[in-house]
Amino acid sequence: MVEQRKLTRAEQKALRPAQILAAAFEEFVSNGYAAARVEDIADRVGVTKGTVYVYFETKELLFEEMIRDSSRSFRDIALKARELEGSPLDRLVALIHVVYQQLFDDRQSREIMRLVISEGPKFPEIVKRHERDFIDPVIAEVDALLSEGVKAGMFHPQRAGFAELILAPVLTATVIRLILGDRFDLQREDYIRAHIDLLLNGLQVSPSGKVH
Repeated sequence: MVEQRKLTRAEQKALRPAQILAAAFEEFVSNGYAAARVEDIADRVGVTKGTVYVYFETKELLFEEMIRDSSRSFRDIALKARELEGSPLDRLVALIHVVYQQLFDDRQSREIMRLVISEGPKFPEIVKRHERDFIDPVIAEVDALLSEGVKAGMFHPQRAGFAELILAPVLTATVIRLILGDRFDLQREDYIRAHIDLLLNGLQVSPSGKVH
C-alpha cells in the first residue's frame, strides 16, 4: 500500500477555508443559523474557534460565504444548459431533466434551498445575492430557450413568457420533499413525464398553427 504524503503546513492552511465551509454547511443544516455554534463548527474541522475567525470574521459572514460556496451546483445548471444541443424544445426538455437531477439527487442543492427558505427573512441581502448569482442565470437560460422557440414558431408567445412556470413543478416537488422527507413517495419518472407532457401540450404550436 502506498503511503499518503503528509500535507505541509502551507498546504493544510490552503485547505482550511474549504474545510471550515464544509463543516459550517453541516452545522447550519443540522441546527439552523441561530442554534449553530462556531465552536461546534471548529470541532468538526479539528481547530479552535479562533482559527475559524481568522478566515471568517463573524458567524454571519461565515453563513453568507457558506451559502455562496454551497450554491455552486445551481451555477452548474446554467452552465450545462449552454452545452445542450438540438431544437429549443429538445434543449428545454433536457434542461428540465438537468434541474430535476440536480435538486433530487444532490443533497447540497436541496439543503441550500431549505436554508434560503428558512433563514431568508433574517438575511434578505444574502437571499438577494443568492437569487442574483445562482437562480437568475437558470431563469435566464429558460427564458432564452422560450424566446428562441417562439421565434422558430414552435412555442405560443402568450404561453412562453414565464420561465418560473416551466420550473414550478420541480420546485414544488423539491419543497414537499424537504418538508416530508422519506414520507414523500414521489413516483419520480412518472412525475417528470407528466410535467413534460403538460409543458409540451401547453407550449407547442401545432403544424396547423393552433395551440395544442
